[in-house]
Amino acid sequence: MLTANELQQRVSRMQEMLTGKGVQAALLLMPVDIYYFTGTRQNSALWIPADGQPMLLVRKSLSRARQESPIVDIRPFPSGKELSTTLGEAYLTVGMTFDAVPVQQQAYYSKVLPGRSFVDISMIVRELRSVKSPYEIEQIRFSAAKLSAVFAEVPRFLKAGMRELDLAAEIEYRLRRSGHEGYVRMRAFNQELFGGLAVSSGATSYGFFDGAVTGKGLSSASPQGASLDEIKANEPVLVDFAGVYNGYIVDMTRIFVIGSIDPELQRAFDVSLDIQEAVRRAMVPGAICEEIYKLAATMAESAGFGGNFMGMPGEQSRFVGHGVGLELDELPVLAQGFAMPLMAGQVIAVEPKFVLPGKGVIGIENTFVVTDQGGQRLSDLPDLIVAV
Repeated sequence: MLTANELQQRVSRMQEMLTGKGVQAALLLMPVDIYYFTGTRQNSALWIPADGQPMLLVRKSLSRARQESPIVDIRPFPSGKELSTTLGEAYLTVGMTFDAVPVQQQAYYSKVLPGRSFVDISMIVRELRSVKSPYEIEQIRFSAAKLSAVFAEVPRFLKAGMRELDLAAEIEYRLRRSGHEGYVRMRAFNQELFGGLAVSSGATSYGFFDGAVTGKGLSSASPQGASLDEIKANEPVLVDFAGVYNGYIVDMTRIFVIGSIDPELQRAFDVSLDIQEAVRRAMVPGAICEEIYKLAATMAESAGFGGNFMGMPGEQSRFVGHGVGLELDELPVLAQGFAMPLMAGQVIAVEPKFVLPGKGVIGIENTFVVTDQGGQRLSDLPDLIVAV
């Protein structure tokens, strides 16, 4: 359970940022944001004034919210007619996360809170959440240890002829037995993920998901992840899963092969390790995200794999790392056009990958925390391709 001191620090930082932007209060409606500031994920709305104590208004379950959260002022959600009085008439400039709150919700609160000016505080919330406390880093490290333990078991059950779905199911079973929560929360519109990917060379190259590898999936309604295709000998098998424990996400990828790997794929894999190390060294406070991406892309190009970097030729993703925490797609992003500087304590999944049509996918992914000495890795699972 989150401590009152941890949550108070988060609220205080939020209030400082609101004051700096001239915003009098924040009205948070996204469950993951509410959890971050309160320690409970109940159906509720969180009011954080720039100069007072937060108020959690709960629809359900009020009793559980009071049990789980150290927030002092936890009340039943009032009627629409009472809401303006409950929040206080003096707060006229109210922040809301426009990146994630539906227009219908914005319209409702504009109606029941007349006279208020609503402004977008999406970046305030996302930037604040991007810097992880020591408590949060330990939660992600714990998730990494749990996920690594399951990855280490893959050689015991990976066999030629089994379907991708069978491999994914074996991994998912073990993750759930270890306490994996199942929710892989994402903030971006039109993005969703079921646990992770367990895919072989025939199904690695196409799909809607904004990543280097998507998988074929089970139908056109679910065009992502493991398929019914059989896994063959001497073809790379990519296992890319998020581990989620106590709400916190770690993201890792490993490559397995039944037999031996194609020499060109092995060379691309060696390049991915070199890129990972170069990115890791560059992950210091003040480093510019897009410059780190350009470093990675240049290394891929110099090695002769520029057209294969981070996706199928012509369908490549323009990033090499993404923030993780309570969501899979947090800030910062090591991406083209993302000019923000890194800050100490940010946690980033670094995933240099290559797709070689006709041969398969290859690459690596580990999760690092930004420090003055570069990225500090949060898992100790070996990187090398595992031959079964």
